[in-house]
Amino acid sequence: MSGGTTTATRAEYCVVACSEVWRGAGEVLASPMGTIPAIGAGLARLTFSPDLLMTDGEALLAGDVGAVGEKARVVEGWLPYRQHLAMVATGRRHVMMGASQLDRHGNQNISCIGDWDRPARQLLGVRGAPVNTLNNPTSYWIPRHSRRVFVERVDMVCGVGYDRAAAAGPSATRFHRIPDVVTDLGVFDFETPDRTMRVRSLHPGVTVDEVVEATGFALAVPDEVARTREPTAEELRLIREVVDPAGLREREVPSA
Repeated sequence: MSGGTTTATRAEYCVVACSEVWRGAGEVLASPMGTIPAIGAGLARLTFSPDLLMTDGEALLAGDVGAVGEKARVVEGWLPYRQHLAMVATGRRHVMMGASQLDRHGNQNISCIGDWDRPARQLLGVRGAPVNTLNNPTSYWIPRHSRRVFVERVDMVCGVGYDRAAAAGPSATRFHRIPDVVTDLGVFDFETPDRTMRVRSLHPGVTVDEVVEATGFALAVPDEVARTREPTAEELRLIREVVDPAGLREREVPSA
C-alpha cells in the first residue's frame, strides 16, 4: 500500500474498533461524536456498512465520505432537525458519545462534577443523552481510559445505564442498548448476566492489569481476553489517504 508503513498505530486500532460499532447496522443514521469515532464511521461506510447514513454535522445527508472536517462534495438529502429527532425516537440512529464519567452499569455523566447542589465543575449539560440512550443504540468513546472517567458512581446520570433502565420498567428497556465502549486501551461491553461492564478485547501492548488499574470499579474479565482486530492494509490506506490524511487521529490518541 502507499502512504507509509502497514504497521498500525494505537490510534488506528481505535479507529477500527469504533468502525466495528456500525458493522451490520444497515440503513441507520451514524452519529459519531469525536475525531476517532468520525473516522471510524467513515471507514465503516467505505467498507462493510455502505448503507450507513451520515450528515455534514448540520442538516444535510452526505453522499460521499471525504476527509474529516471537510464539507461533503455530494449531498444526497436534507435532514431537518424535526426528522432527525424522529429517527432518534424510532431507533434508527446509532450514536457514539463521549463521557466525563461512566459507571459499571453504563450510566454516563456529561453534566457536572461534584454534588448537584454545588458542583465543582460545570460541563456540557445533560443535552440529549437520556433520549439517546432510551431510544436508540448508544455507544461510548473514551480517548483516555482512567479512574477519573470510569467511576463507581457517576455524580449525575445523563445517559441511562442498564440498572436504571431496568428499574424504570419496559418503557425504558424496550429500545435501550449500549453495544460498545471503546477506549484507548480496549473495547468493552455489558454482555454479562448482571449487565455490568466487561473486557471484550484489549489493544496490542495493553495488559489486563493496566486496564484494571485504570478503572475505578471491578471489571468483568474473561479467562481468555481477545485482542482488538488488526486493521487490514486497505483499511489503513483508507484511514491515512481518504478519511484522515491530516493525521488528526494521532492527536487524539498519541502513539506511545
